[in-house]
Amino acid sequence: MSEIIPGPTGAEDSERLARAALSRVFEPGEPKTGALLRTSGGACPLLERLRGGEGPPKGYTRARWEGLTARALRADPAQDLARAAAVGARFVCPGDLEWPSQLDDLQDARPFGLWVRGPADLRMWSLRAVAVVGARACTDYGTYLAGALAVGLAERGWVVASGGAFGIDGAAHRGALGAAGGTMAVLACGIDRGYPPGHARLLARIAEQGLLVGELPPGEHPTPSRFVTRNRVIAALTRGTVVVEAALRSGALVTARAAERLGRHVMGVPGPATSGLSAGVHELLRGQAHLVTDAAEIVELVGEIGELAPEKRGPVVPRDLLSPEATSVLAALPAHGAVSAESLAFAAVTAKDDVIARLYELQALGFVERTGGGWQLTRRTRTAASRGWERDGRV
Repeated sequence: MSEIIPGPTGAEDSERLARAALSRVFEPGEPKTGALLRTSGGACPLLERLRGGEGPPKGYTRARWEGLTARALRADPAQDLARAAAVGARFVCPGDLEWPSQLDDLQDARPFGLWVRGPADLRMWSLRAVAVVGARACTDYGTYLAGALAVGLAERGWVVASGGAFGIDGAAHRGALGAAGGTMAVLACGIDRGYPPGHARLLARIAEQGLLVGELPPGEHPTPSRFVTRNRVIAALTRGTVVVEAALRSGALVTARAAERLGRHVMGVPGPATSGLSAGVHELLRGQAHLVTDAAEIVELVGEIGELAPEKRGPVVPRDLLSPEATSVLAALPAHGAVSAESLAFAAVTAKDDVIARLYELQALGFVERTGGGWQLTRRTRTAASRGWERDGRV
């Protein structure tokens, strides 16, 4: 047996070793596993039960239980802790100061513990974390938006969490790193493995500047089911999940639905109506998800009271600064030719004296000019109006 590597302050060494062993015995995310842990009285009694040759408990077939028993007999948690320590990682479990309490919302699907690699404190980072997830085979539009959202969140002091995959995940991680912000990748394999291999350098950089997190012990490889169960951890660790691009069948939607079940904020970035890669996002937005387009809108949802996104509006034009009465008179003037004050009063449904007063105001501001016995728009006003109509699609 390898030398026992001390863990973070909190859980006893025996409990830590037992939980590390169980993380190699059971597949992540099975609620009946958590129920078995709870009814067994803790990790140590459950591990002893597995290694003691007892018959299967309720809900387990004999063949399944024998397979778990064989895993338990082969598990060497001290060696796993040593392998983790060799790459600068640690095993954080319930009872540790670094354990994020929001993971307890997963109830019986809560991890036995998390293997964590990186200099930051997982609990503190999870208090201000947002998940940015989406398609692996994303478009340039999705890549740009994921990176821009991550930059904006990092600049506002928020940690960007994702799954370390190609596409939207990678763009989100790179955006946060590029802004000298915090980012954490929740993996579906051991934290000593660089998966996907094409992201080995990115994951190494995250380990130096951020956090790599995973349920599986060192050396474990990813499987399709592990990617799916991993997504619940992303949802639980963060204050909300933003989906940038996702088809109707997408792992990103699994994360979003897990976040919704946990009472977290679910957000989506809309894409082209014709894009299949945005169809899943649009379905979310037809439900309970919030539409967001930038980091300020995300923070307005997940942040503290008063962290409001600025109101978005078009550019202010000179007409916007006019009083309603002056605007009404200006609108009554024809595009070409002059008109009398009496005609304007009739068109604007007001008195002649009021119209004359507004016309002199508009003249002082350069909107109208007097010609003979009538009034007309200045050339500058006609040109500006024509451009405005073209933009509005009225000509």
